[in-house]
Amino acid sequence: MEKTCPECGGKILGRADKKFCSDSCRNSRNNSLNKDNKNLVRNINNRLRKNYRILETLNTEEKTKTTKDRLLRMGFSFDYFTGIYTTKSGSTYFYLYDQGYLPLDNDFYLLVKKALK
Repeated sequence: MEKTCPECGGKILGRADKKFCSDSCRNSRNNSLNKDNKNLVRNINNRLRKNYRILETLNTEEKTKTTKDRLLRMGFSFDYFTGIYTTKSGSTYFYLYDQGYLPLDNDFYLLVKKALK
């Protein structure tokens, strides 16, 4: 029985378990399946990426202090983060993947980097 490529309909030659006729068809199918179909998801991911880059730029030492004004001037949005961690003492850290920030008094923020295990 002859197998056909699910992307282009062409004939598949080679191994019995081969699913696509070429790398370009395989890539094309995977790209279309993994594409963010909704603008909302794409926009949120872009926002998270921008926030992460800002924290990464400012926090080069594992721990750094900065001001809210500086974060805002760089385009940081406090509405987007990937996780929250509350310590036993009640301090709440907001994280973007491994980069985090802790609101302090007088519009200061402690930037931290979570050690990956």
